[in-house]
Amino acid sequence: MSGKCKFLWNLMSGQRFRYGAAIAAMVLSAAIMFLPPLIGRAAIDYVIDGKELYAPQFVKNFVEWFGGRSLLARNLWIAGAAMVGLTALSGLFGYLKGRWASIASESIARRLRNRLYDHLQHLPCSYHDKTNTGDLMQRCSSDVETIRMFLAMQVVEIGRGGVTLAVAVPIMLAMNARMAILAMLLLGPILIFSCVFFIKVRNIFKQMDEAEGAMTAMLQENLTGIRVVRAFARQGFECEKFGEKNARYRNHWFGLMRVMAWFWSCSDAMCMAQYGIVLVAGGYSIAAGRISVGTFFAFLMIVNMYLWPIRRIGKIMADLGKATVSIGRVGEILDEQCEDHADKVKIAPSRAERAGGEIVFENINFAHEDGTHVLDNISLHVEPGRSLAILGPSGSGKSTLINLLLRLYDYRDGSIRLDGRELREMDRKFVRSQIGVVLQEPFLYSRSLRENIKLGRSAAHDEEMVEAASVACVHEAIADFDSGYDTVVGERGVTLSGGQQQRVALARAILKDPPILILDDALSSVDTRTENLILGALRQRHGRHTTLVIAHRLSTLMSADMIIVLENGRIVQSGTHENLLKEPGLYRRLWKIQSSLEDDLGLTSQPTE
Repeated sequence: MSGKCKFLWNLMSGQRFRYGAAIAAMVLSAAIMFLPPLIGRAAIDYVIDGKELYAPQFVKNFVEWFGGRSLLARNLWIAGAAMVGLTALSGLFGYLKGRWASIASESIARRLRNRLYDHLQHLPCSYHDKTNTGDLMQRCSSDVETIRMFLAMQVVEIGRGGVTLAVAVPIMLAMNARMAILAMLLLGPILIFSCVFFIKVRNIFKQMDEAEGAMTAMLQENLTGIRVVRAFARQGFECEKFGEKNARYRNHWFGLMRVMAWFWSCSDAMCMAQYGIVLVAGGYSIAAGRISVGTFFAFLMIVNMYLWPIRRIGKIMADLGKATVSIGRVGEILDEQCEDHADKVKIAPSRAERAGGEIVFENINFAHEDGTHVLDNISLHVEPGRSLAILGPSGSGKSTLINLLLRLYDYRDGSIRLDGRELREMDRKFVRSQIGVVLQEPFLYSRSLRENIKLGRSAAHDEEMVEAASVACVHEAIADFDSGYDTVVGERGVTLSGGQQQRVALARAILKDPPILILDDALSSVDTRTENLILGALRQRHGRHTTLVIAHRLSTLMSADMIIVLENGRIVQSGTHENLLKEPGLYRRLWKIQSSLEDDLGLTSQPTE
């Protein structure tokens, strides 16, 4: 709990003064609210019953100067007006308290969301590989909102009960000690009951929050893959699965509501019992002549004023329980180390510097965190401006090589050098700024084609954008759209065909004009004729980029300066297309199979899109 309090205290940095002002306003509001009961007591006892005025001497002197009992008896409305005025003044300070606390909490929540979003951008890929996206969304939205609500409404309210008691107890003791003790008879049980409730609610809310995260995760996953669901007619199955998650969340929510219903009913009973004790004891005391009617009136008002804020401690405790769970869930994200945290960067080139493009892998071994071995003693050398093609069955380690070069994952054994400099000792952002990547399943934002293509180089001129789109053989397709390059594509680019998506992603990488260009099966959805046009345009740019190409279609690889064949994480063959055809092995077998299929099916002349 101390760690969470420290987290909350640090979170309030920059807004502590405003919270201090809100607390001061709350103290004034609570203190002023005790004056109307005292005025009412004086009006009943001093003005109406003619008893002595129980007040400090300076108050008595002020009343005598103002006109004394006779003036107040003729103008009893003055006491009523004073009570209304003081209540309004207390309300004003209450408004200022709420306003300042709300402004502070909104600012803190905004800063926390920005901090979470920025932190998630810099967490390593290994973290995102094992973390559910829907759960992350729930933590960044619902959990932050829970913290905001607690900061806005309950942080200041926590002190209200204490301030109210601190003011009420001395006043009641001064008026009548016996009645004061009776007025606080059930205060202890109410506080104990509230603390037990807090512990119970915290555990239930944690379960409910996790259930909501699982439900959100499933919803996000289902909406992302809605086309797959419909293609396989799985709507009923998916609805049933969601119903199970929804029912689990509902059950936890009902559990929370049952606990809260017990608390409110029991606390209502205890508060009314306390009020009844004061009412009965006060009636007997008046009959016995131990207290005056004005004192009884003041006791009733004061007990009513402190009893309900104390009762609200249960609500505060419930929200505190929710907030501590949410703080813990948000803190779990922020406690994760960013991928740059453990870096010992010795080489931090200027962003304006352009890499030469020489790549050297030397004795690279790599295994995932679960122990799965992926690469085994990989060594290769790619000269600047040359092209390397990588071929191999699924799971042979092709994409892992690319991920290591991008420093999405870090190698522990061996060495990777860029222009002779150790990759682990170079700034990640610089390394990635020197590489343009086109993935097999490219990601396009739900923005215009212009924004998607200019993503890696926003300052590029439209002429350069058109040239890059022409090289990627997508300019004509874009020109046919009604809005051209201003056409807004759907989420993840779903309004484009698979081939168009890959070509837009290729244009984006080409426009970036990086020293190193990576094509990770980037032409798999493109028909053979368009593929030949793209490869021809890329060959005309030979020497401009160091190019790494991953593909299963050998026609994509055959023009590379060097081809390597991976199998089970090892390089089993390497050489040019002509050399590999002369030696037995996987490459020659695949070439014969693909050539035979293309001849039989006529794929070289018939588009597949």
